Amino acid sequence: MANECNNRNESCIRPDDPRYKELKAYIDSVRDQQGINIMVLQEAQRLFGYVPLEVQKWISLELDDVSVGELYGISTFYSQFNLTKQGKHKISVCLGTACYVKGAQAIVEALQQHLDIEVGGISEDEMFSLEATRCLGCCSLAPVMMIDDDVYAKLYDTKQIPEILDKYYLESELEHEMESEVDA
Repeated sequence: MANECNNRNESCIRPDDPRYKELKAYIDSVRDQQGINIMVLQEAQRLFGYVPLEVQKWISLELDDVSVGELYGISTFYSQFNLTKQGKHKISVCLGTACYVKGAQAIVEALQQHLDIEVGGISEDEMFSLEATRCLGCCSLAPVMMIDDDVYAKLYDTKQIPEILDKYYLESELEHEMESEVDA
């Protein structure tokens, strides 16, 4: 298990991370149930935000009769699981034919430049993950970008991107302020 991380896409989960204790308690509570592999992976993702290979190896050791290969197969088959660390907000840019011919690549490039990340990466402040998708099912609205569940359609002018991203930074600041007030 990694003790350090050298880049922001690498797993940084320490062996003594307290979330392992929480996951063990969950495993113990469902151990006698049939087909618990997906349930345990879902709980791991809830706790860690993703299910890197080191967590899958740990789960395999806890579930005596489940191999890492079986867990990896499940986690790569179902799109609900992330194997790499994700940002607070997931940006998906459609690169399907309709979006691509209407300039989606320029959206990707603008996001890469603005956030200083590559496709598949996470921003340094961990606010955003960037992924390219084949189709978001919004062809008549091309080019399309989604941030979480928010759709940004007919995004011809990439100069709008900083303003769009600022909305999420502002929401995050407001959430942080509200949490600080509650804690005070």
